[in-house]
Amino acid sequence: MSIANSVGTCTRKCGTILLDAITFMVFLFLDFLDTFFCVIFKLLDKFFEGKASPCYCKSKAELINGDNEEIRGLSETLYRRKNVFREMGFLNFAGKLEYRKQIDGFDGGRRFLNRWSDCGCESCVSWIKDNACQKLHVVVREFPQERSDDSRRESTENVIFVHGFASSSSLWTETVFKNLAGPIKGHDYRFFAVDLLGFGRSPKPSDCMYTLNDHVEMIGKSVISPFQLDSFHLVAHSMGCIVAVALAAKYSKFVKSVTLVAPPYFPSSKDGTISSSMVLKKLAGKRLWPPLAFGQSVMSWYEHIGRCFCFLFCRNHRTWERILKLLTRKKELSFMIVDLTRHTHHSGWHSMHNVICGGAKFMDDYLGILNRSKVEICIIHGDRDPVVPLECSNNMKMKFPNVELKIIQNANHGTVILGRKKEFARTLEHIWASTHM
Repeated sequence: MSIANSVGTCTRKCGTILLDAITFMVFLFLDFLDTFFCVIFKLLDKFFEGKASPCYCKSKAELINGDNEEIRGLSETLYRRKNVFREMGFLNFAGKLEYRKQIDGFDGGRRFLNRWSDCGCESCVSWIKDNACQKLHVVVREFPQERSDDSRRESTENVIFVHGFASSSSLWTETVFKNLAGPIKGHDYRFFAVDLLGFGRSPKPSDCMYTLNDHVEMIGKSVISPFQLDSFHLVAHSMGCIVAVALAAKYSKFVKSVTLVAPPYFPSSKDGTISSSMVLKKLAGKRLWPPLAFGQSVMSWYEHIGRCFCFLFCRNHRTWERILKLLTRKKELSFMIVDLTRHTHHSGWHSMHNVICGGAKFMDDYLGILNRSKVEICIIHGDRDPVVPLECSNNMKMKFPNVELKIIQNANHGTVILGRKKEFARTLEHIWASTHM
């Protein structure tokens, strides 16, 4: 028996060593490929746009020692992703890294241009043509309470829905909006489902850094201010949870409840800090298996391979949609498929790093503000989530005991909503109703 155990242990160790070796070789090749595409894109940008577009392939030492103030506002994962060939100075000849100055807002006479590698269809560039209305795309739906003419009208309950990465407002219009049984007694409901900046039908400016503050400011400008909301509930999924918590902290006096579905939360260390690089490794570490994890790794670690992917698929999303319609013989595709390509590489890359990784260090402070303001926070998380592990929600519950945690059995990152639409809508109704008690 001991011999069998020894053989088994040895086999597992050999398998682990072999897998580590293969993983090292695969990602070493991807390091080279990303470096190669960096040079190619610089040449193409120079040809089509007259100058090379900025990227984050400058050496770590040059960036850290530089006096550029904007670096301090960016996630360290943008410029601290290790690449063997970059560390060797392979890209020194390709030119210096340029930074575009970020300007708050979307007015001031700025010129809006579409990059040659981004889609130029009417839907994707319509926001460029109308400089007077640079706001998020928002779907508004009202659910009025049926009442007799002499009944007393109570205040309207407003709910803002925030989607996650590579998604859109369709996540909510196709789930909650269609499965709401009816307004809770005595209240009208008004829903606001937003397309986050850079996604869906919302603006995708090429000179925005898509920081957490950018997303929060645009929701305020597009929903809270124009509709004069003085009270509202928040519902968010995945990356949108970070945006929602930051938004709730900013408007803590107006928020009645916050529902977070699969929030990517990581508690601060003993010294009170949290590393963006640690978040990147936790959520998208360099792994070959399973395939979803490998895809997350490639798209999170390799800027230029990601841009190549977006050039092939996001830029040509209409063609791929037509092909899929022919193959599936369907007139309409699932919103999940359509939303995957409705962003630019610039908006997706910066949102992923500056919001998911960079925003993690602000979560404890924001949640502390909500806790002191006694805002009701409810977390819903699937126990089989391979994208954002259940550990994240458990950690938030441990750090903030007043948070309510609902663990959904046999649900993953998507099916926690899509696999139980009616049940999810009922859960939201109960959460909103509890704020009236």
